[in-house]
Amino acid sequence: MEKFDIAIIGAGPGGYVAAIHAAKHGKKVALIERDKLGGACYNVGCIPSKILLEHSKLVQEIKRGTSWGIAVPQVEIQFPRLMQRKDTIIQELLNNIEHYIVSNQITLYRGEASVAKDLTITIGNETIMATDIILATGSKPFVPPFEGLATSTYFTTDTFFDIDELPAQLTIIGGGVIAVEMAFSLAPLGTKVTLLNHSEDILQTEEAEARPLIREKMKKLNIELVTDFKFEKFEGNSIHTSKGAYTYENLLFATGRRPNTEIAQQLGLTLDGRLIAVDEHLQTSQPHVYAIGDLVDGYQLAHSASAEGIYVVDYIVGKQPTPIDQNSIPRCVYTHPEIATFGLLEEQVTIPYTVTKMPLQTNPKALMEGNTEGFVKLITAEESGQILGACVVADGATEMLNAILATKNAGGTAQSLAQMIFPHPTVSEHIGDAAKAVFGKAIHQS
Repeated sequence: MEKFDIAIIGAGPGGYVAAIHAAKHGKKVALIERDKLGGACYNVGCIPSKILLEHSKLVQEIKRGTSWGIAVPQVEIQFPRLMQRKDTIIQELLNNIEHYIVSNQITLYRGEASVAKDLTITIGNETIMATDIILATGSKPFVPPFEGLATSTYFTTDTFFDIDELPAQLTIIGGGVIAVEMAFSLAPLGTKVTLLNHSEDILQTEEAEARPLIREKMKKLNIELVTDFKFEKFEGNSIHTSKGAYTYENLLFATGRRPNTEIAQQLGLTLDGRLIAVDEHLQTSQPHVYAIGDLVDGYQLAHSASAEGIYVVDYIVGKQPTPIDQNSIPRCVYTHPEIATFGLLEEQVTIPYTVTKMPLQTNPKALMEGNTEGFVKLITAEESGQILGACVVADGATEMLNAILATKNAGGTAQSLAQMIFPHPTVSEHIGDAAKAVFGKAIHQS
């Protein structure tokens, strides 16, 4: 029986990053994956969805150019070619991951893993043992058990990205980040999208002041948004609600995900609701067994899982790592405009604070680009100027946010941001102005 220092089950962004990090610390590492390298993120999640969003963003830019005076006779969507491009990009990324695994001398096992309480792991006909195990088995789509759903056909995000024809019509169930991003990815390509969300509003985990901008953009994209109702039953291609019946040609459930806890159940690990209970070091109720990513409490984000994987490895090798600060994990929505946030939302702050908000309408670069929908918002502690939270809503917001986050993580304050010299013209110079506004010294503010 081959013995390893660390065995990692699941090769998504949490698992493969942890494996490489452990190998770079001189550990003998086994990485086990029952499906594809890269996990849900690379194959049926963040990567394919963002590729489609880039396609849709380009269509919108072409149309905007027409309104400026750059005439484009006709935009022809060759959807099979777009999906082929998606597949090519994903395959290149997966090849890169496999190369990293091989070059770091990580032993890769492909197959379903089962784990015994003595930490022996069986994969098919092979059995191995590890001193420490990291569970990184991810999650699967959740479909609510609606009445009559068995009479309907539908996609989940695990199956949707295999389509090769552009849907003429798509109804999406959900109102969170995945549902809204999927609506934005398809509507500009020509799909008639209906978004059914039983809650009062969309994106309820995100910055409240961003939601009206996204709803308004959805109207411009002819996305039909239906909120604040009760589902009654599904019947064939008809969805009955308290607001009436909605028929569909294609149906996508984007109603969240549930953790894959089969191995946790094999080991009899303590659960916290649907999640695996862990201590401050992400160790489960069984010593030497750790859990990361979608299995544990926290943000269900690829970069969060990667950070947790690195943290666990550092803890195992005795580096005494600093616990992960949840307020330093960025949260991104890749709509157009994008929403990028970290730290506290305004309603979560419990100490005296200052809020500044700079709309993009006064930013020269945003005006040049025709992307004036959005703002830069800072939340700072009243006395110290400590950065408690930030939100950028803009084209490219997910890149812009990093300037604020890097300042916070380096111990900087609103004063630090206000003193930075940003290049002109850039949209990011609005960050400096938002910081100056904390002290009543913003330049582009009446």
